[in-house]
Amino acid sequence: MKWVLITVLALVLVVALAAMIGSRLGQSHRTSVSKTFPVPPEVIWSAMTDVAAFPSWRAGVTRVERLPDRNGYPVWMEEGRSGKMTMAVERMEPPRVLVARIADPKLPFGGTWTYEITPDAGGSRLTITENGEIYNPLFRFMARFIFGYEGTIQSYLSSLEKRLIGSRTRS
Repeated sequence: MKWVLITVLALVLVVALAAMIGSRLGQSHRTSVSKTFPVPPEVIWSAMTDVAAFPSWRAGVTRVERLPDRNGYPVWMEEGRSGKMTMAVERMEPPRVLVARIADPKLPFGGTWTYEITPDAGGSRLTITENGEIYNPLFRFMARFIFGYEGTIQSYLSSLEKRLIGSRTRS
């Protein structure tokens, strides 16, 4: 029984320490990752904007439901292992720029993803910039020290690469 109490107290101490450190981290962050793909910008744009197809290629997305447009731009709810998240496009300049915002104020995080596609030698370069906010101090600690701010972007780019390269080998 003594060891159980010591273990529980140690876990509580670790969580409290992580929350304290997280409370000292900035609520906002900005991170950017780029990747070059051997396809034209229009191919990347098509994959990024075909919301209904996300569950077929995006890691972690199991279901998508289109919602009514806002200000003439698409809105959808993504569902996956992390729960549900509503996304709303704020800006579209095909096939170059797309800005999407997390449109659910109840989540412990928020912000925008800006996708910029530029022609590059033999293909296109996609740069994703996350301007994020993490409201919960414990989540801030985990994002900074465990998952990294770039983790979700890297996962998206990896999934997109499989989608684009896979579609080229099938055609």
